[in-house]
Amino acid sequence: MTTQAGTGRSNQKQRTRTAIMTAARDLIGSGREVTMPEIARRSLVSEATAYRYFPDLPSLISEALAGAWPEPAEALRPVADSVDPVERVAHACEFLLRGTLARQGAVRAMIAATITRPETAAARPGIRFGLIDHALAPVREAFAAADPEGLAQLERDLAVTVSAEALFCLTDLCGLAPDEAIASAVRTASTLTAAALRTAALRP
Repeated sequence: MTTQAGTGRSNQKQRTRTAIMTAARDLIGSGREVTMPEIARRSLVSEATAYRYFPDLPSLISEALAGAWPEPAEALRPVADSVDPVERVAHACEFLLRGTLARQGAVRAMIAATITRPETAAARPGIRFGLIDHALAPVREAFAAADPEGLAQLERDLAVTVSAEALFCLTDLCGLAPDEAIASAVRTASTLTAAALRTAALRP
């Protein structure tokens, strides 16, 4: 009897956790604002119960997003045959920003939470870094040999540009429409990459 009761409680906990996760993924997929109260409401549990399963919103969003983004090689498949880092970076930037728009409620919530609590920043998916690394792969070895600091600086510059923060700055503060904002960020990322390649004598 005790074993059966324990199994029943374990199954109920798993069902509750699954319900919370499903609600989080559905809300993220809608692009709407993502909050713990709304996730709890959708999963038919109290907010206190949701926090018993997930200590904070970033950890819940991070787990809900696991597997939602393709691997960098898959994301850059349309430019897989290109060895031009400018073209590859442009594609990576547009891919990230369009994916951000589709999930912007979750991304905004994650940014807000990790800005006010920097210790939770590790919960943020570092999608941009894998995309940037893969985009620069065709010239990485030559770039590192010619100008290692220039390569490091370009990666930092792209981390700022190929980012949700850049997108929201352009839409929220500069007033650009989403497509205009993406085009602006892609142009900036491409310009930075071309300039760095020229400095390293890897591009005319």
